[in-house]
Amino acid sequence: MNMKIAAPVAAITLAFGLQAAQAETFVRMVSGPSGGSWYPLGAKISQVFGEKVKGITTSNTSGGGISNVLSVNGGDAEIGWSYAHTAFNGYKGKGKFKKPQPDVRHFATLYPAMFQVAVRKDSAIKSFADMKGANISPGKAKWTGTAFAESILKAYGISFDSIKKAGGTVHHVSYTESVALMKDKHIDVFMGATSMPQASFLELEHSPGIRFIGMPKAKQQEVIAANPGFIPGMMPKGVYKSLDQDLHTLGIVTNMVVHKDLPDDIVYNMCKVFWANHASFVEVKSVWKRVKLKDALAGAAIPVHPGAAKCYAELGVK
Repeated sequence: MNMKIAAPVAAITLAFGLQAAQAETFVRMVSGPSGGSWYPLGAKISQVFGEKVKGITTSNTSGGGISNVLSVNGGDAEIGWSYAHTAFNGYKGKGKFKKPQPDVRHFATLYPAMFQVAVRKDSAIKSFADMKGANISPGKAKWTGTAFAESILKAYGISFDSIKKAGGTVHHVSYTESVALMKDKHIDVFMGATSMPQASFLELEHSPGIRFIGMPKAKQQEVIAANPGFIPGMMPKGVYKSLDQDLHTLGIVTNMVVHKDLPDDIVYNMCKVFWANHASFVEVKSVWKRVKLKDALAGAAIPVHPGAAKCYAELGVK
């Protein structure tokens, strides 16, 4: 008799288990390239969300500032890393975006990122003006760093096309691939918009040795005037061992965006968990020390997700 009951009970239990699993919301995160800060931080944040936010399962994959806005808006991801300026351009359909991306919402402002440019230590390249026929690696096509590179080169009368016509090359590859290319002397210039110090530049500083390229303050202001949302940046002396003086560069504020249709309660709980576990993210990358709750809405140029807005209202963030 007991054996006859056991099978139906097991079937019912299994059915309930399947329904519970199906009821979970899949929160897919798109972060950054391997070798950068976003990817390991994204992996840790995704892990914490999966463990501490009820009703969700999570994943983290690589991406870039521009492509992540496209992925979140298009429904290929629920949360993504970007920059306040990039998210705004996406929302409005400006800059590198061919059409508006109206379904992205602000989740959190993180920390400033700096545009960093390095050449081999023995390179004859002293400024952006010397890159007319160089072999460069500015990042993948839909990365924000690539947009930085185009904007700066434009101020010097240079484009990716003109570099190619002059005999140079433009490699749209990851940070890891860029490091390999520079070590093998296949590129002259490596560029990236990321936190400081950054692992790829540290590796190249060790071997083969690099020198950083900055820009005159006047040229910095010219680029900023032509690209609203870019901010003045500085690579301070000593942030890398090879940097013996402060260098002017460009900066931008890192942020995270979510899809507007991600349920309010889930985003609210993610927001609570996100800030409650600040210390565990610092353990992954020290740059997280610069992420402050009071700045969570700073530079938010797109609508804030209602779930996040409720969270920040309770936490006293304006």
